[in-house]
Formats: sequence, structure tokens, C-alpha cells
Amino acid sequence: MPPRNLWQRRVVDPIVAQLTQGLTPQKIALTIAIGSSIAMFPILGTTTLICLIVGVFMKLNQPIIQAVNWACTPIHIPFIFYSFKWGELAFGSAHTRLEMRVMRRLLVDDPLRFVQDYSTTALHAVVIWAILVPFWAAAVYYISLPIMRSIESARLAAAAKAATEKARTHPIP
Repeated sequence: MPPRNLWQRRVVDPIVAQLTQGLTPQKIALTIAIGSSIAMFPILGTTTLICLIVGVFMKLNQPIIQAVNWACTPIHIPFIFYSFKWGELAFGSAHTRLEMRVMRRLLVDDPLRFVQDYSTTALHAVVIWAILVPFWAAAVYYISLPIMRSIESARLAAAAKAATEKARTHPIP
């Protein structure tokens, strides 16, 4: 084989490594659990970057973690609202108006005031997320692990069957 050039070593190889790493049933189940846990993070617009960082650090499969993150969007939005509410209840903070119209107007007109009004509420929501996420991650992991193992078993059985069929039909015994 010809020697690999700089582009292949520095760009192509790391991308291929990210796409193919962590493909055991245990790693896939862990990726699903971590991806769905991060997808619940109550600060809108941060989950993709957090999934990227955690995925690289834990050597998880990036396409899977990002797909799980994006697939959890329908439950992410309601979780943001409820984590803000639960944070207010848990910490006894003043009831902040969580109306999107008001929040958007304040964010556009006076971003500093927006940060002052909602930063404590957001911190409380993050604390609630940090309390709930280990339970969520464990539940998702232990539910998805047997599913991933059965998929792997079926894949291996199909590969073995295909190999025996190929060996049987090969012209040279």
C-alpha cells in the first residue's frame, strides 16, 4: 500500500475512527443511555456540543450519540419546562414567568436583564437534571443492553449462515 498522506492521517482517519468506534452491544447501549441523558439537559441549544464533548471523552460512537440526542427532541422541550418548574419548587425560588413570548422579547430587547431574571432558574433546572439523569441513564442502559445483545446475536447468526452458504456453493471444496 502507498504511504498515507497528511490529509488522510489528519482528517480522514480521525473521522473514520469516530464513525466506527464503540460498536459493541455494551458501548451502543451506553451511547444510547448517555445520549438520551444529555438530550434532557435543560439549556436549549447546548446538547449537541455536550454530546460531542462527552462522546469524544468516553470514546462513544458519534453518529449514534447525536442521532439519539436529536431523536429525543420531542421529550427534551417538555423536560425543559418541567425541570424549570421542579427547580423552582425544590429550591423555593420566586415563581418566574416561563412564557416564551415574554422570554423571547426580553432576550432580544435586553439580554442582560434576561440573564439576570432567568439564570438562577436555569441553575435550579440544571441541578434537577443532575439529580434525575443517573436514574434515567441506568434505566435506559439496562433496557437497551438486552436489545443490543439480541441484535448482535442475530447479526452474528446471519453472518455465520451466509459464510456456510458461501462455503457450500464454492466451486473448490
